[in-house]
Amino acid sequence: MSAPTATGRCLCGAVRYELRGELRGILVCHCVECRRYHGTSGAYTSVAREALALQDPEGLLRWFPGPQSVTNGERGFCSRCGSSLLWREPESSTYSVAAGTLDGATGLRIEQHIWDEQRADWELDDGLPRVARGS
Repeated sequence: MSAPTATGRCLCGAVRYELRGELRGILVCHCVECRRYHGTSGAYTSVAREALALQDPEGLLRWFPGPQSVTNGERGFCSRCGSSLLWREPESSTYSVAAGTLDGATGLRIEQHIWDEQRADWELDDGLPRVARGS
């Protein structure tokens, strides 16, 4: 198996992961679900499903559906510390990975903002492309 492209973990360290494939640049999601889930907009990279290797020896990763999701997405979090780790759509070939859970420098940069129509009025405009709804 190849060396990880990136690693990450939840706040308490109980759920860890390795990403062993190409990572997409960061998308910042301003939808009301992400803002409520993260306390601010969600920043995500993504990786092919088969490139994600979870290390969850205590079985603490839990999934729940977004309450208003227009995409039928599910959010993965650590049931011990509550850290938001992953987002997935049932039919998608990728996982979205919460960028704030990545370890160390990644070289990734924000590429785009999505669900900008739901952006909070206090969030700064950085001049990057903005899409009213999902990408």
